[in-house]
Amino acid sequence: MQTFLLSHWLDITTTILGLLYILLEVRASIWMWLVGFAMQALGIVLYYQKGLYADCGMEFYYLAMTVYGFACWRFGRKKTTTKGELPITHFPRRLIVPWLAGIGLLWGAIYYVLATFTDSTVPVADSFTTALSVLGIWALAHKYVEQWLTWIAVDVVSCYLYFLKDIPFKGSLYALYVVIAIVGYLRWRRAAAGSTPTTGCATAAETA
Repeated sequence: MQTFLLSHWLDITTTILGLLYILLEVRASIWMWLVGFAMQALGIVLYYQKGLYADCGMEFYYLAMTVYGFACWRFGRKKTTTKGELPITHFPRRLIVPWLAGIGLLWGAIYYVLATFTDSTVPVADSFTTALSVLGIWALAHKYVEQWLTWIAVDVVSCYLYFLKDIPFKGSLYALYVVIAIVGYLRWRRAAAGSTPTTGCATAAETA
């Protein structure tokens, strides 16, 4: 048992942090960004050890986005609001086509890199979750309801990947994530019903 725990301590620790992270996300708590920073720092080591190179590289992007997300939630707000914290709103329709195009381009580019320059055994799935996550965390930073739909897709595929790569605790966590993400989506959609329509995120100076 001790040997098992020692060999899986990174998996266990990031799993606990990950569960705390998504529960805070459902509650739209700004503390999720601080928990996320710790989780992603440890994730860099874990994913590198397991050969999930795209996920490993993504953790550096996530670290930067946790800082951006925290600042946006704490100091930013939608351009159409006049006061208060950044509200939960719906994804702007004008961004749907660029969003989907961006996912497709990123997926193709990351797949090419993994298939050409690494020994990845799961380049299609790994590049898919990475591409979705790049844009998903940006949508989360802007508190768009539909960011939950992105994470549902990421969580389903990631669950498969982690069990395949012998990361059972995180695989189980992502199975739970799917359920929590559905709850989060429904909760955020209700919260957005009373929010002002969005035109983007702005700083307090821009909306003054």
